[in-house]
Amino acid sequence: MNLITAEKMSVRYGGAVALSNVDFAIAPGEIVTIVGPNGSGKSTLLRALLGVIPPSAGRVDRKKGLVIGYMPQRLAMDGRMPMTVRRFLSLPIRRDAAAIDAALIRVGVEGLEDRQMDTLSGGQFQRVLLARALLADPQILIMDEPTQGLDQPGMAAFYQLIEEVRRDTGCAVLMVSHDLHVVMSASDRVICLNGHVCCQGTPHVVSSAPEYRALFGEGTGGALALYQHAHDHDHEHDHNHDHGHGATEKAS
Repeated sequence: MNLITAEKMSVRYGGAVALSNVDFAIAPGEIVTIVGPNGSGKSTLLRALLGVIPPSAGRVDRKKGLVIGYMPQRLAMDGRMPMTVRRFLSLPIRRDAAAIDAALIRVGVEGLEDRQMDTLSGGQFQRVLLARALLADPQILIMDEPTQGLDQPGMAAFYQLIEEVRRDTGCAVLMVSHDLHVVMSASDRVICLNGHVCCQGTPHVVSSAPEYRALFGEGTGGALALYQHAHDHDHEHDHNHDHGHGATEKAS
């Protein structure tokens, strides 16, 4: 059973159409990444799937009792208000010390519980946000541009962490990203959005789709290949995975 399903969903803001006729589903344990240019409706899609905004047409169904861990695109911290990592992780639900310690270990930033939030580096801050999302023991982790502001090594390390979290917890992952050249290899399925679903499938299918190349340029497929070679992927495994996943391409 899918965790979240959208059928023929559209979203309007006043008279403007932000999303049109979107079909979407995510299964347990799946990593799905949404990519698209600025203004393509990526964050709007997440908010509609979360139930924050209602669709103007179509429907969204969430599995009964679904537990969601959410990591926002950005979170401004007021340095004038002291806030330790431990305190932050106990909002809005109080967490005991053992749970907080385990979450920080899980995301690789153990020992930061007494640090002030506004003194953390960008990478540490993002991992603390991830720890907070994981404290809910979610069935699905939803992230809106989780590596914004990180450099290339930081992005790669974060996406590797996401893969480890999925492997160890079995939770599904749905994320929006601009990091086209890095995020592809961390995904089971990629959805290219531009007000509607332009194309979707495994990373290799999407990176070679004409709709994707029209939005992001002809060089994107080569950059994907370079990333995979640089990280010594098992190409035989990747080949089998792509052909076994039942990738589909949806034309606009």
